[in-house]
Amino acid sequence: WMKQSEVASLLPSWKGVYVGLSAGSMVMTPRIGEEFVGWRASDEQSDETLGFVDFSIFPHLDHDMLPGNTSRHAADWAEALQAPAYAIDDETAIRVKDGKVDVISEGNWKKFF
Repeated sequence: WMKQSEVASLLPSWKGVYVGLSAGSMVMTPRIGEEFVGWRASDEQSDETLGFVDFSIFPHLDHDMLPGNTSRHAADWAEALQAPAYAIDDETAIRVKDGKVDVISEGNWKKFF
């Protein structure tokens, strides 16, 4: 939807702050992993997203209501991606400013690769 609505094309020149939650954060990454793909753009399924940052995000880490979002699942997900990635809980944020990545957290998170 970010591409179809043309919002994605506006972001590179945008001077504001983008705040994404859950899938709204994941869409900024290069890939989300097959576990999170819920759409089919064609006959071939893809986990590619917008790629504004150079890492992927596994959200809602160890959330009580999401039994598939355990630390073990996150490790398996990251292993399949073979790329820089973060698994973060709902008490964690990732800030990217001028290419510098900061993890801001009062919770649980892990960086892979």
